[in-house]
Amino acid sequence: MVEQLSVHDLKKKMDAGEKFLLVDVRNDNELDICKFETALHIPLHLLTARYTELPQDAEIILTCHHGGRSMQAANFLVNQGYRNVSNLMGGIDAWASHIDPNMAKY
Repeated sequence: MVEQLSVHDLKKKMDAGEKFLLVDVRNDNELDICKFETALHIPLHLLTARYTELPQDAEIILTCHHGGRSMQAANFLVNQGYRNVSNLMGGIDAWASHIDPNMAKY
């Protein structure tokens, strides 16, 4: 099952220095607009070919623009045997709205 993680909870994890892997599944052109500097970028259309790059024992948090594509990615990873997988609710758009108002929105 995929946990839904709020942007506020992600911020708390970041501030506490918790270890996790943030994976952005948006397309390349979307990263030109705004991005999480610490995120690993694997576009959704490449995830089936590249998911083995992700350690199975890591906490993985997936993000996209609004949370739809990242939820697809999270479900895919769970189906591949990953167990510690979360979806960032509202994606980077929610982050820009609620956490970082200086981040560009699109």
